[in-house]
Amino acid sequence: MAGAALTLAPPARRRRAIIPGFGIALGYTLTWLGLIVLLPLGVLILESSAIGLSGFAEVLSDPRVRHALAVSFGASFAAALTASVFGLLIAWVLVRYRFPGRGLADAIIDLPFALPTAVAGIALATLYAPHGWVGGLFSTRIAFTPLGIYLALVFVSLPFTVRTLQPLIEEIDRELEEAAATLGSSRAQTLRRVILPPLVPGLLTGFVLSFSRAVGEYGSVIFVAGNLPYVSEIAPLLIVIKLDEFDYRGATAIAVVMLAISFAALLVINLIQAASRRRYGHV
Repeated sequence: MAGAALTLAPPARRRRAIIPGFGIALGYTLTWLGLIVLLPLGVLILESSAIGLSGFAEVLSDPRVRHALAVSFGASFAAALTASVFGLLIAWVLVRYRFPGRGLADAIIDLPFALPTAVAGIALATLYAPHGWVGGLFSTRIAFTPLGIYLALVFVSLPFTVRTLQPLIEEIDRELEEAAATLGSSRAQTLRRVILPPLVPGLLTGFVLSFSRAVGEYGSVIFVAGNLPYVSEIAPLLIVIKLDEFDYRGATAIAVVMLAISFAALLVINLIQAASRRRYGHV
């Protein structure tokens, strides 16, 4: 009877997944990734290959190009570092404290996401111009200098770090902090050994996102930069100038150089991020 029962039992039905199988899903993913991301970049690299290595060397030998690249990547790196530090502080305050206007402050963080870059640029230029509300208070010029570029990039990149760290801070168990205090740890030791380790991967992720956003920023920067060659000219603007001069090969060469530097920087940062995740036990 037991054998008959086993024989007559209906076969287990395979649970149907809502999303198609791995093969179909992977195929769609690779197709759209190729069409939207890889194809434009491939065309850019293919177009630039016509000038050869000598053409790239000629473009990079131009002091104006080198200075524009240094301004773009140097200001972006400094802005990403600043956004990481102050983004951590802002995220901590928004998560751990309750105060009047907290919801409004939390909403304002997302404003640079939705604000048109031209509007942000005009606002920053008005604020930091020599006769502006802030610029007029200092004898040193802020707008139309690399300092103005740096402040504009901090403005557009700060939300990335805040939004990356907020959910991680919410997951930190306060009992761990209380246990550390009970065992005699000082506030600095608790911060260094209990709070910061689980936040390190998020900090690196926020830095990567902020750096990527800052490197590609154009609209808000050109208003506050002044666009002075060898002073405050950024590489994206130089690409536009090359296009206006019908120097398509020069513009393409600068674009490929920016692509290569950005890819190398992001690759290094992501390797550091992966190592920190393995060290602190995060997947």
